[in-house]
Amino acid sequence: MRFKRRVHFVKGNLDMAPLIDCIFLLLIFFLLTSNFIFQPGIKINLPKAVTSEVVQENTLVITITSDNRFYLNETPITFVELKSKLKNNTNKSILIKADRDVALGRVVKIWDFCRDMGITQINIATNQEVR
Repeated sequence: MRFKRRVHFVKGNLDMAPLIDCIFLLLIFFLLTSNFIFQPGIKINLPKAVTSEVVQENTLVITITSDNRFYLNETPITFVELKSKLKNNTNKSILIKADRDVALGRVVKIWDFCRDMGITQINIATNQEVR
């Protein structure tokens, strides 16, 4: 005896809404669990210059912020401590990063003190201005 099969295959539709929901949930999960790395540093606005060059030597960086705070290689320092540190490092070159709102007298004071200590290679940091 032969039995007839009464099974009919119906072509189904794939619903896209659950697939899109899963994709969005994965996207949100990865965005919330990722680490955004912020570079710590001192916020200054450097002046712009057309004739600036790149300095690639091992230099000591003196930073002067707009509220007249001094930093030596990104560590806070007073002017008196800066004098004692520069006495020990007279053979290195100096890079002065001064905010554009700092009085010129402050920059000249640091520059003059460095030259008085015998440091001959003194540079001032600027941003390259586009012509």
